[in-house]
Amino acid sequence: MLECVPYSLKMTLMLERFLKTRLASLPKSLLLLGPRQVGKSTLCNALNPDLLINLADESLYTQYLRDPSLLGRRLAAEPEKRCIMIDEVQRIPSLLNTVQAILDQDNGYKFILTGSSARKLKRGKANLLPGRVFIEHLPPLVFWELGDQFNLEKALTTGCLPEIYLQPYGPELLESYVTGYLREEIQAEALTKDLGAYARFLDLAAGFSGQYLNYSKLASDSEINKETIRRYIDILVDTLLVERVPSFTRVDKNRRARQKDKFIFFDLGVRNSICGRRAGTFSREEMGTLFEQWLILQVIYYNKMHHKGWHITTYKDANSLEVDLIIEQDSSLYAIEIKSATRVHERMFKSLARFEGFAKRPVHKILVYQGDVRQKFEAGLALPYGDFLTELGNLPV
Repeated sequence: MLECVPYSLKMTLMLERFLKTRLASLPKSLLLLGPRQVGKSTLCNALNPDLLINLADESLYTQYLRDPSLLGRRLAAEPEKRCIMIDEVQRIPSLLNTVQAILDQDNGYKFILTGSSARKLKRGKANLLPGRVFIEHLPPLVFWELGDQFNLEKALTTGCLPEIYLQPYGPELLESYVTGYLREEIQAEALTKDLGAYARFLDLAAGFSGQYLNYSKLASDSEINKETIRRYIDILVDTLLVERVPSFTRVDKNRRARQKDKFIFFDLGVRNSICGRRAGTFSREEMGTLFEQWLILQVIYYNKMHHKGWHITTYKDANSLEVDLIIEQDSSLYAIEIKSATRVHERMFKSLARFEGFAKRPVHKILVYQGDVRQKFEAGLALPYGDFLTELGNLPV
């Protein structure tokens, strides 16, 4: 029998998630979006709703699909239930109209809604309840939440989906996660008719994670036309499986900045599983690439979870000058080089210095690496990745 982390420990970690305090204090209803298995249901259940309607349950799904107004009648019959949680609400987008009607009566109800597919909501012309709900995004477990439980190699190879990270049998779940995504999210919701072609595309797309989108290359390698590839990429974005990182283009007119986006799978364990890779099989170079993707994801997730409003981009031009990560915070511009090395030296800032020369504004140059010593160079500041992430909300200048 597999030895499991005690359920209480798992719950303790889930209850301490960054968003819990914020969600508990929201004065209005909530729509919590996130990929499958990031812990949306566990987190929302911790808010102690009076009534749970889980639309993943086929019998409940069928009832409310046939009769969305059932929700209003049920609440009228059980007036003591004021906090209502509806799980996987994207399965019946029209149910949000009923929720709006109830909220518009201003009778003290509070709804906690979860969803894993923005695409399904869009296709159903869902009413996203503007002005009536707070919309939040829940990622996999992030660096700040894990504390002493954090293990970089594990985050890069097995990923940070809660159960997969916390339980010793977690790696064995990754394959079923990918299969479940194809079966439940893609096939069941009829997002594409040709599941075989999509599965072939998914294999290739996972291998391209962390790179700039090259539709021609993906189309050629998968033998799928470019327009279909574009639609498949949109499915990945809308089902929250990838994060897009746009290009920074506000540079000197003499530079030819690439207009392509970079895309990164939301969890590296899922990405690795799609590629058929397991922990212990990665080269040093591959681990460096995974480290870069993971760090960019942490910045994206921090920005979303704390509503910072930062503009997060990357840069590459026709002369092959590349900057891994660019963060615009109000009037400050940070250019960040990400290295998996444990030692740094002045010449590693070369790309950042060149970027500053045509960025049209002052640039704070930071090199993030896997060593453990902060170092100030004439060209910029070198920070251990833990220091960088710990200070992300107040980066040094």
